Amino acid sequence: MGVDLDTRLRTVVGAGAKRLEDARGLRTVADLLNFLPRTYLDPARSTSFREIPHGEDVVVVGTVTEAVLHQMRARKGRMLVVTVSDEFGGRIKLTFFKPFGHQDRLVPGARVVCSGQVGTYKETLQLTHPDYAVLDDPTGKSSGGWLLGGLVPVYPATPRLSPIVHGDLLDLVLHALTDLPDPLPEDVRARKGLPDLLEAYTLVHRPRTEADHRRARWRLKYQEAFVIQAALARARLASDATPAVPRTPVPGGLVDALLDRLPFELTDGQRAVLQEIHDDLRRDVPMHRLLQGEVGSGKTVLALLAMLTVVDAGGQAALLAPTEVLASQHHRGITAMLGPIAEGGMLGGMDNGTRVALLTGSQSAAERRKALLAAASGEAGIVIGTHALIQDTVQLAELGLVVVDEQHRFGVEQRDALRAKAALAPHVLVMTATPIPRTVAMTVYGDMTTSTLRELPRGRQPITTHVVTGEKERWVGRAWVRVAEEVRGGGQVYVVCPRIGAEDDPDLPAGSTVGPGLPMSPRGQGAPATDTDADADADAPAIEDGTADGGDDEDVAGPGPQLHGVHQVARALRALPATRDLRLEELHGRMTGEEKDRVMRAFSAGEVDVLVSTTVIEVGVDVPDATTMVVLDADRFGISQLHQLRGRVGRGGRPGLCLLVTQGHEGDPGAVERLQQVAATTDGFELARLDLETRREGDVLGATQSGGRSGLRFLRLARDEDLIVEAHEAAWATVEADPDLATLPALRRELDRLDAERAAFLERG
Repeated sequence: MGVDLDTRLRTVVGAGAKRLEDARGLRTVADLLNFLPRTYLDPARSTSFREIPHGEDVVVVGTVTEAVLHQMRARKGRMLVVTVSDEFGGRIKLTFFKPFGHQDRLVPGARVVCSGQVGTYKETLQLTHPDYAVLDDPTGKSSGGWLLGGLVPVYPATPRLSPIVHGDLLDLVLHALTDLPDPLPEDVRARKGLPDLLEAYTLVHRPRTEADHRRARWRLKYQEAFVIQAALARARLASDATPAVPRTPVPGGLVDALLDRLPFELTDGQRAVLQEIHDDLRRDVPMHRLLQGEVGSGKTVLALLAMLTVVDAGGQAALLAPTEVLASQHHRGITAMLGPIAEGGMLGGMDNGTRVALLTGSQSAAERRKALLAAASGEAGIVIGTHALIQDTVQLAELGLVVVDEQHRFGVEQRDALRAKAALAPHVLVMTATPIPRTVAMTVYGDMTTSTLRELPRGRQPITTHVVTGEKERWVGRAWVRVAEEVRGGGQVYVVCPRIGAEDDPDLPAGSTVGPGLPMSPRGQGAPATDTDADADADAPAIEDGTADGGDDEDVAGPGPQLHGVHQVARALRALPATRDLRLEELHGRMTGEEKDRVMRAFSAGEVDVLVSTTVIEVGVDVPDATTMVVLDADRFGISQLHQLRGRVGRGGRPGLCLLVTQGHEGDPGAVERLQQVAATTDGFELARLDLETRREGDVLGATQSGGRSGLRFLRLARDEDLIVEAHEAAWATVEADPDLATLPALRRELDRLDAERAAFLERG
């Protein structure tokens, strides 16, 4: 039986496979081959021992300069102490308490590669019973023959498995492979000068030169980009092959009625995008359009005009929102914006008007029955909801358009589940207020056409952002005084916390950044930091009136200071002299839908001055009188997320103010720098690029499309743009020429494998 990428490791390498699987999750030949070296050593050059990190597993190359047998004092026998030197005067000792078999090979003049955990003894670096290989060993006893004649690959450490044994196991796999089906078409490889797949794996794991492994890595990156783009191309072609009902705009219909009602005129950019949407809706293939734009750029108005276009043409539209707060906000906002247009069949409503239904998971049975009936009968031309819309019990009379708000919070499969409720393929419009770098747009949304709104509506006010460091006592005190001043001036304030906390959590200590100013004590680590600068506030930011030119259900854990929770912060603000007289409410993901809705209605109506919240208010929430945003522990949020939060203020007639408060975190020295980057610009596209450079890309084709889990093995979207563009063009041309991939079975199998991995991930999650 031949060996291929799906072969289980244990059938090739035997017992060593268990350690690879237990420690690293490497189960197949493909898993091991895709576990790439983190660096390479040149055996012709010694390692600089001065740079070796103490206490870590290392691989070093050097020359034996001394080998001495010592009689042990505490027990019988002798131990072998071998001195290995580098070319820079550094030394490391190899200690063997059982010297038999080592003393004949570790002789002065021998070149050795050693691996083990670095310790010290009498201020000298030491490896105790290390694994090693002698280069050009005259005894012929060394393992690690693969170390000869090229660079030495160094892999991330695997517990209970030495790097040299790891290399030996990899050697068994490489020798067992005689041929590998290649997902990259031969003409693409020839055009790009790429090695075949087996040669690429050989070059990356057994390079003779730097050029070898660089060439191999580029090939593996290109393959990953090509396969992803081929998957997107097939999805788009399959979608285009499914007929859709054309939805032609109706003159004098609901769209024109809304345009007449709007208290503002569309910008040139909005008109251009609306024309693109209308052109798509006229076609008999489904629209797949991504609408991205800054917070407040008017995406929701355009989505509503698109939905009314479909209603005018006899269809229904569904708007899928990521949270109940946002779904309810959309329902209130859209109903108010439509006025009599949304009162079809009611006294005072438009004769040809429609209705807007809301479906969420926490509705009462009566409310849900009413909404389900309105959706199924077609009485509601617009149906707004959360994941509840995807459930099998939800029926729609004639779904013609699916609008997905904040697509990065939904997986491809969830979008497809809603789309499957239509007899013919509905048109799809995806909105995101998180500006997307070009590489992400091509890799995550490559099956969609992108429209971008860059200009803000006329009258939108500027937002000033300041970073407030918790150790500056007077800065923090001034921040809460500034909050009170904003409220007295008619503004409202968001205070965002990274965690909910428990209602019975102890009150914040005196050192909390909510209180007088000192940072909260670290979690059981040392004493609280103090401010030794007597004039700490001399260079404090001018937190004045903001006139500069122009997830929440999980507690955040990790090392560092204790993070602020909603319950604790609310209690502290009710006691703080500057804020205790303000009307304050809490909002977070553990509240029922009814409770959230009550709080948001009160805040929107101006009955609440300060809303202490988690990031449930991150997207879509629109309160015109909200002028100030305070983000506590701001260093624990991503750059784009902070930009999203900041966009909640300054949406009315007054400028916005955003205060990013941080306690500081020794484990993340770049935290304050990132916050300063957010404060320095309001260009969301620039911030999205910075965010991509500092965070992982997410599982780009699976159900989670943001956050820590990356579905990319080799690509880095922040630095591989040229490669992705090349792969995009080649993959789409390949799929268009052979949509069924009948002549490319290896590529078809790779796409099937990708689908299987996504399905398995969804099943686990």
